[in-house]
Amino acid sequence: MTITSDRKFLKAKSNSFTLVELLVVISIIGLLAGLGLPAINGAIQAGKKAEVSAMAESIKTAVNAYYAEYSSYPSNTAGKTDKTFLDLISTTNTNGGNYRGIAFLEVPPKFTNANGIVTPSGFYKAQSNFFLAIDTNGVGVLTNKVGSSNYVVASSVAVWVVDPKSANKPVGTFK
Repeated sequence: MTITSDRKFLKAKSNSFTLVELLVVISIIGLLAGLGLPAINGAIQAGKKAEVSAMAESIKTAVNAYYAEYSSYPSNTAGKTDKTFLDLISTTNTNGGNYRGIAFLEVPPKFTNANGIVTPSGFYKAQSNFFLAIDTNGVGVLTNKVGSSNYVVASSVAVWVVDPKSANKPVGTFK
């Protein structure tokens, strides 16, 4: 026996999402954001390291250009890219050894302050000068101490900063 009815029940049409559907979507978005943020932070840090390495390479190139022009390296008794070094290598100042007034290095503003050529904000908690070693003896090999580690560099000029993640690792022209 079959019971049929002539009455038709109208189904309510819904044009909105249910609460469960919204919660599922929000949780998926939260999960993806949680997985993505560490990768983004890592990419930002790698970019800052690459930027600092590029600036170190530019400083090294400028020192070598100075040598090519004057047949001697710029005097840098401090071993850092301080204000005196910045004035000598990056301006047309004819005092202090750059007699022809050649600007060997153009330094972006974020790499300078009252202390000279420094790391950009955010690389360290406080900005720091680059270290600079010049082989004035003509040996062609430099031994540089970074933290408790010694690095031998087959070069006449080395420029670096200490890696903010590891006190024994340099970031710069150590190749």
